[in-house]
Amino acid sequence: MDKRLNYAPCGFIAITHDGMMIEVNQTFLEWMGYERVDLLHQHIELLMSKPNKMIFHSYFYPTINLNDRVEELFISLKHCNGTAVPFLLNGRKYLVEETECIDCILVPMKKRIDYELELRSAKKQLEAAYLEKDQALAKLEQLHLEIGKKQDELLNINATLVELSVTDKLTGLKNRRFFQEQLEEQLAIFHESAKPFSLLILDIDHFKKVNDTFGHQVGDEVLAQLAQILNAQARQGDVVARFGGEEFVIILPETDVTTSWTIAEQLRQAVEQAQWQTGSITISIGIATVTEEDTDLTILKKADKALYVSKENGRNRVSTFEYQTPKQF
Repeated sequence: MDKRLNYAPCGFIAITHDGMMIEVNQTFLEWMGYERVDLLHQHIELLMSKPNKMIFHSYFYPTINLNDRVEELFISLKHCNGTAVPFLLNGRKYLVEETECIDCILVPMKKRIDYELELRSAKKQLEAAYLEKDQALAKLEQLHLEIGKKQDELLNINATLVELSVTDKLTGLKNRRFFQEQLEEQLAIFHESAKPFSLLILDIDHFKKVNDTFGHQVGDEVLAQLAQILNAQARQGDVVARFGGEEFVIILPETDVTTSWTIAEQLRQAVEQAQWQTGSITISIGIATVTEEDTDLTILKKADKALYVSKENGRNRVSTFEYQTPKQF
């Protein structure tokens, strides 16, 4: 590693495709309190909590495999003292003697913390000004303005970070993290009210062939167009999300088996009848409707099994976990 990269004003970690750290710059080591020997040839998940490992598996790996790059992933890594340090991560895949490696650039999220510190400082000055309000009225007004400005800036930063953390950048749909939260919420509603809901899992048939034939850019455009179709077909209250790669999920609140089947078939037909630059795109869909015994994991497994049935029976069709065989249309 050259000296400029070693001491660059950003963290740098190079990992193998399996996640083993093979290079790390001095800047990152100094920020995080590690020695080089502590991290080299260790898995990058050594630096992650369990929730951040889930983010890495559900977003980083699928995105880097699909696009050869990841941009602005918000993630926290463990300092040597055990505290969490927030970073924005950008990654790009490259080949070294036919071996896939991934360069990761890490920028600390200090700006948000700085705004909070400025707010606290402004509030302390405001309290002092109240004690001397007769002599400091002008200063008090200015501090009010500064506090309002800082609060607006902080709210904007927080809103942007929240939106980034639950949005899939390529398609504009909600991401897996948001979907997981909504699925748990629907389960809670079901157990309180007994109102059923259904879960759809779908993916694009032979999507690898699209990428291999037309390239990843066209593949990205196909994913974005499919996202638009899913949004257009969704009812108010439905939750549409990208699950990873070419796989999407839809939560249908207050929807039983029969209605969910009708919705899924309409969606399948809409995709099949759409105009695609690749000539023809179809999807396979699996459906599961919640039962008293279900958890978030079991209903996902049921929908996934139904999706597998659709694929095994020729693709471009809808199957439910209850039927376990594709219904013909």
